Amino acid sequence: MSRPFDLLIRDGLVVDGTARPARPADVASDAGRLTVLPPGSGAAAARVVDAGGLVVAPGFIDAHTHSDGVAILDGGRDRELVRAAVLQGVTTEICGNCGSSLFPALPERLDAMRAEAEISFGGDVGAYPDFAGFAAAHAAVPRINHLVSLVGHGTLRAGVVGPVDRPVSPAELRTMCELLDRSLAQGAAGLSSGLIYAPGTYADTGELVALAAVAARHGKPYVTHLRDEMSRVEEALEEAVEISRRSGAALHVSHHKTAGRHGWGRTARTLPRIAGLRAGGMDVTCDVYPYTAGSTALAAMLPPWANDGGLAALTARLRDPEARDRMRLAIAEGVPGWENTVGNGGWDRISVACAPRHPTAEGRTIAELAAAAAADPLDVAADLLVAERGEVTIISHSMVEEDVRRVLAAPYAMIGSDGVPKPGGRPHPRWAGTFPRVLGRYVRELGLLSLEEAVHKMTRLTAMRFGLAGRGVIRDGAHADLVVFDPAAVADRATFTEPLLPPSGVAAVIVGGVVVVRDGEETGARPGTVLTP
Repeated sequence: MSRPFDLLIRDGLVVDGTARPARPADVASDAGRLTVLPPGSGAAAARVVDAGGLVVAPGFIDAHTHSDGVAILDGGRDRELVRAAVLQGVTTEICGNCGSSLFPALPERLDAMRAEAEISFGGDVGAYPDFAGFAAAHAAVPRINHLVSLVGHGTLRAGVVGPVDRPVSPAELRTMCELLDRSLAQGAAGLSSGLIYAPGTYADTGELVALAAVAARHGKPYVTHLRDEMSRVEEALEEAVEISRRSGAALHVSHHKTAGRHGWGRTARTLPRIAGLRAGGMDVTCDVYPYTAGSTALAAMLPPWANDGGLAALTARLRDPEARDRMRLAIAEGVPGWENTVGNGGWDRISVACAPRHPTAEGRTIAELAAAAAADPLDVAADLLVAERGEVTIISHSMVEEDVRRVLAAPYAMIGSDGVPKPGGRPHPRWAGTFPRVLGRYVRELGLLSLEEAVHKMTRLTAMRFGLAGRGVIRDGAHADLVVFDPAAVADRATFTEPLLPPSGVAAVIVGGVVVVRDGEETGARPGTVLTP
């Protein structure tokens, strides 16, 4: 008689991640690997999960997070933040996006990088010379789910050159390529850029081509937050295409959107362009979150020159009335090559998400705060940034539903939360609600996607893009990362007022064959690891 499995999930409807039709089956796990059995198999197991009337799917893979450091922070203090992803079924998070990671850097730059990261991530999360150091830091703390990291171009640039607005020298670029090559060889999943953020915005196309060529040699993608997602989004997409073609790297467009009043509706042009590139043989994909609001740093609302030199230099400029007037003029008139979110939308669309020393500002727009103080909005934003040492998180209500739906429906678009789990304040609800929102609103209520299509976008499609073999799929021998949910009840509950409310309808989450969520509650197990492609 054979020994029992470690875990058996019986009588579920298996949606296996491949987009094939759902089918009844039992799913067993042994030593962290799956076996798919006929329904009603009667197999013996040390632990049994009854999935009658429920869907069994691969664990969701969040294609886009900024969760690089949250698990390193005190897990007791920030428990709600740490657990928000896994409570919605996410078994793997991909961080290091938008050009920002916690590595790599030259040894002499590490102290400065650590100080900047402490402000950006809301605590001492460290800065590391390479991917191996980053992975070791996460291995030293218990994780609920798995983590994958890209190499952030902005971090790489700051880690060699500093946060300065100038071209890199040939020697500096060679050093950047060497650091990137080392981290990719150690297991980082690709190269990311954030071309609206300093210091990434200071890079020209040639610098990015040289670095993306290093990623291409490793067979890993170039993942980009485009230089403009608003009035110049099509031009910015063409720059990304050029970088991909010249470097040979696969292209992945982060959180694809066409935002701001001058960008609304342009997905009707960008998506056919991407589809045409794919038809012509280019390996290009994107990710998307199911909300019409984004979230970023308030400092990103200012012209690129304002951020030259890092946060300390920014706050010094913000104390200078003449520099403020220059910023005001730049927002009103625009700057060539700059996205200019406020100029494309307005301060009434920018609300404060996190300002630790000014909690009464959280949840209010800059325009509202300015009206209450009878002050100019730029001055209100500047005063807040100075008081908060340069780091305030905001929510930008900049998109329209029609564009979100178009991107969600694109067959090459995968799901990413773009979650920013920074302690304190009111983070964007996407960190706790993205995946149930897709399943509840866009599958069940609106019928935009079939259940099988949606699960494919949340699992196998993402695993293939980032080289995660044996993940994102239910089949014999695959890794035992699973989510069990009620298709009739799954829904997001997180709101902009209560952003960390857990979803409804998620019955169980399994990571590495270990049950980490049961009936919507954590079990206390911590089987997560740092994964490498």
